[in-house]
Amino acid sequence: MSKKRSITGRILRGLLLFSGSVFVLLCVLAFTTLPFWAYFRLSAGYIKAENPPKTIVMLAGAGIPSENGLIRAYYTARLALKYPEAKVIIAVPGNKADSLGDPQRIADELILRGVDKGRIIFATSGKNTRGQALEIAGILGQLNQSSPLTLVSSPEHIKRSVLSFRKCGFTRVNGLPTFETSLESDLTFEDKSLEGNKLAPPIGKNLQLRYQFWNHLKYEVIVIREYFALTYYKVRGWI
Repeated sequence: MSKKRSITGRILRGLLLFSGSVFVLLCVLAFTTLPFWAYFRLSAGYIKAENPPKTIVMLAGAGIPSENGLIRAYYTARLALKYPEAKVIIAVPGNKADSLGDPQRIADELILRGVDKGRIIFATSGKNTRGQALEIAGILGQLNQSSPLTLVSSPEHIKRSVLSFRKCGFTRVNGLPTFETSLESDLTFEDKSLEGNKLAPPIGKNLQLRYQFWNHLKYEVIVIREYFALTYYKVRGWI
C-alpha cells in the first residue's frame, strides 16, 4: 500500500511541477508579442478576397447583446453595405420565427446598421462550425459553392471555419476576422495627480503591465483552446 502511495505521490508532484512550469512559461511569454502573433496567424492566411463575395455568412458565436455577437454583426453589416448585391446568411441556432430569439435579434441588429431585410437568410440548425457548413451548403446548393463566399467570425475561428467550409465543397471561401481596435487616446497618466495611498507602486505609465500582459494571457488561452479544436476537427475529418 505504501508503495502505491509513493508512486501516486510522485505522479502528483510531477503533474504539479509540469503545471507550474507551463504557467510560468505562459506568464513569461505574456510579456512578449508572441501570443498576439499566434492569435493573428489563425486568420492571417485566410482573409484574402480575390473577388467581391456573392454570399456573406455571419457565424454567430453568441447572441445579441454580447461582445462576440455585436462585433460580428458590426463587421457583417459593414461588409454587406460595401457589397449590396451579396446575400447575407445568419448562422445561429434558434427559432427564426421568434421575434425575441437569437436569429431575429441578430437580424434586427444588421437591419439597424442599414442591411436590407430582404437580403437576410437564416441558417438555424447547425450547432457547431461543421454543422453550419453542411447546412449552408444545402441552402446554397452545389452550383453556388463555387461562388465567392466570405465568413465573418472571431480571428481565432477563421482558419477552422474556412477549412470546414472547404471540406463541405466551397471552393472560393475566405474569412473576415473581427479584430477589436484599441483606443487612440494616450492612456498613460501621472499617479501623483490621482492622489490616494502611496504604498502601491506607480503604474500610470506602464501600459504593458496594466493592459498588454493580461490581454496576452487571454490570447494564450484562446490559441490553446483553438488548436485543441483544430486537432479534433482534423481527427474527425471535418477539415
